[in-house]
Amino acid sequence: MIEQNRRSIVEDELFLLRDSGELPEIAYHSSLYYLTEDQDGPGLVLSKSELLLLQEAALERCQQIVLRDLVPDNRDLGIYRGPQRSIYNWQRYCTFCQRIDLRQDDAFKERVAQALVRFIRQEAADMEERCRESSVNCTTEDLLAFAEEVGVSRLKTDLGRLFLR
Repeated sequence: MIEQNRRSIVEDELFLLRDSGELPEIAYHSSLYYLTEDQDGPGLVLSKSELLLLQEAALERCQQIVLRDLVPDNRDLGIYRGPQRSIYNWQRYCTFCQRIDLRQDDAFKERVAQALVRFIRQEAADMEERCRESSVNCTTEDLLAFAEEVGVSRLKTDLGRLFLR
């Protein structure tokens, strides 16, 4: 196969992975199958760098999904599913990292921690001002456990304000 054609095929799969919807891990495995085993696929033997590019694309999409439901501006959009969905997607992300034998990205973990703090503070402020109903769809315990998992220990005051309404 001509190298340019190979690169184009892999790039197409990278594009699909980065826009893969809710389950990037499934899209990742589908891409692997198509590229390497599918009788209608190109029958590639992927190099380590190609495999890493596919993994990174899937992980990037996982990260977008985790963060999406921690953005206060998304609360009124159809894509919003609440912090409970972020918790589920965080767990999926961690499991995917384990399955592909990659260490979790500490920088991403910090981004999640910061996003969670911003979300809770905005949610608490909005509740105090009574300008909206709560969009939190999980328990205090779930949020505190999530916060602890991503390295945040300073949420109790804001959570107390939020859940005592």
